Amino acid sequence: MITTAIFPGRYVQGAGAIEHSLADEILRLGKKALVLQDPIVHQKLGDKIDGALKGKLDYQVEIFNSECSDEEIERICGLAKACGAEVIVGIGGGKTLDTSKATGATLKRPIVIVPTLASTDAPCSSLVVIYTQQGQFKRYLMIPRNPDVVVVDSAVIAQAPVRFLLSGIGDALATWFEADDCRVKLAGNMTGRPGPMSAYGLARMCFDTLLKYGVQAKNACEQQKVTPALEHVIEANTLLSGLGFESGGLAAAHAIHNGLTVLPQTHRYWHGEKVAFGTLAMLMLTDRDPELISTVYEFCLELGLPTTLADIGLSDVSDDDLLKAAEASCQAGETMHNEPYEVTPVNVLAAMRAADAEGRRLKAKR
Repeated sequence: MITTAIFPGRYVQGAGAIEHSLADEILRLGKKALVLQDPIVHQKLGDKIDGALKGKLDYQVEIFNSECSDEEIERICGLAKACGAEVIVGIGGGKTLDTSKATGATLKRPIVIVPTLASTDAPCSSLVVIYTQQGQFKRYLMIPRNPDVVVVDSAVIAQAPVRFLLSGIGDALATWFEADDCRVKLAGNMTGRPGPMSAYGLARMCFDTLLKYGVQAKNACEQQKVTPALEHVIEANTLLSGLGFESGGLAAAHAIHNGLTVLPQTHRYWHGEKVAFGTLAMLMLTDRDPELISTVYEFCLELGLPTTLADIGLSDVSDDDLLKAAEASCQAGETMHNEPYEVTPVNVLAAMRAADAEGRRLKAKR
């Protein structure tokens, strides 16, 4: 059996990483950069970024138009070629970073990624999500290699609202459970091949780190202060979860998230919030250790992550509507089929109802 893992070329994290490391990391790859910033980043951090880069390298700043579309990627590619950029740098949230990754891949230029949130595990990955100009999902794109450098400034992450960090924790919470089920089935990861033991080990480390430091990290982020606990959870949300999902594999939790998106009531909830509930439903799909299930529920309750259908906008959802979400989670090509047992929409519906009932029971006891 051939296994495959994929990683970013370099990962840099710490308070002040933008000021102290970003210019040096870019210069390792080229002397001229196109720096794509989302509008909020430009407004709040533009001066800080200029201070870190000015006088050290040649660069041009461009403002992202807020949608990772084929048209925007083409526009940024044109600007990069016109200015002779040797390196593509993306600074901001997920769509800004994805546009930067797609631009770098199209032009065969090195890619430097600077996430300003710890809300997803996308910064380290080679996955790009392409939307229409109106913001509707269009397709996935796998670029040929992961970003060359990922620079995470913990002080910037700490300034963001705590909901972003919690969403990242909700997303990362699924990593070990999904990777472990992929391991059992020998299911393919994002490369199409099974992952190596290192991928599954990192996925487990992600889960253990969240349980150990999650509450302390939330407290630190609420105070907008960088502590060791916050550093550990930022790394778990960004690097460990990124490596775990991409090289370990996805399974039921993300499939349930995807299915839930067919219900408009869930659209105002974030990716990681819905994945957190998807993880609890995943735990109800098979005969898992009740003590482990209780541990995960208590963790979610302590942090304020969703544990019931009401927590993701589905307080009065009917079985008919919930079955539509279950059917979508089991459609051909979904990661539900990476589970090491047969799963049907009826099973998924039952699991979501069971997860909701347990969440309501535990909330009533508090």
